[in-house]
Amino acid sequence: MPDEPTPAAPAPPEASQPRRKRSAGRNLPAAIGVGGGLIALVMVTLAAFHWGFILLVAAMLSLGCWEVYRALQRIGMNAAIWPIVLGTIAMITGTYAAAGDLAWLGVPWHSALLTFLGATVLAAMIVRMPQGYQGFIKDAAASLFIVGYIALLGSFTALILAGDDGAARMVTFLLCVVAVDTGGYVVGVLFGKHPLAPRISPKKTWEGSAGSLLFALATGVAMSVWVLRAPWYVGVVLGAVTVLFATAGDLIESTIKRDVGIKDMSSILPGHGGVMDRLDSMLVAAPAAWLVLFLMVPGG
Repeated sequence: MPDEPTPAAPAPPEASQPRRKRSAGRNLPAAIGVGGGLIALVMVTLAAFHWGFILLVAAMLSLGCWEVYRALQRIGMNAAIWPIVLGTIAMITGTYAAAGDLAWLGVPWHSALLTFLGATVLAAMIVRMPQGYQGFIKDAAASLFIVGYIALLGSFTALILAGDDGAARMVTFLLCVVAVDTGGYVVGVLFGKHPLAPRISPKKTWEGSAGSLLFALATGVAMSVWVLRAPWYVGVVLGAVTVLFATAGDLIESTIKRDVGIKDMSSILPGHGGVMDRLDSMLVAAPAAWLVLFLMVPGG
């Protein structure tokens, strides 16, 4: 039997392949800069120009629609994006106008919202029809999903702002959502051991949720008493409701991303990911927060 060739000695790791760079993770300076810029825009528009805030929200929701549209394309679902974007802008601006500046016309805000919602749904289905019947149901479902998830839920921010002391109501809502995220992160990092939804978001824990509840309750009570001039228990209800729905919003977006196989919705916000990665909690919490403020704080 002939001798087998002697295997060559393995090359040193440095010579066999180039050294891989470690993942840098989030770009912290970029994240701070983008976050600070967004906060400044929100504060300035809420303080001086409410229509500026509404237009900012309309722009962010439109970008969110585009991100989810691109995500759904990965699993073969093609929404009618342009009717959706135009309808989203019409829904948020029309709802705010009917509930606020144009209330004297006598058009109820819910009539305006339903009118633009129905028009957007019809336009999205009609625009898809020329492409034929194959895949129509799947594509129409994608369109209706985006309209309901982003445009409809996002329109409740207009209703929060349109009430008496609308800026105070909006800031209270936004700070409660921020408190949910901050409390969940801080307490989860320090004490988190028991996963809340391991199949959807393994890093989210029950301990972190408890931190979210404590931070949101404290923020809700403080804002209710000192800013909204409402009883302390309004803040308790608002904080608890915000925790429930903001957490659900976070998990909903995580479920979508896992289903389509992506980590972030996009990279449009350096250091943060996509617009939807910042709006997920607020979108789902907005209708619930509006209802609490509408029922418990006069002038909603």
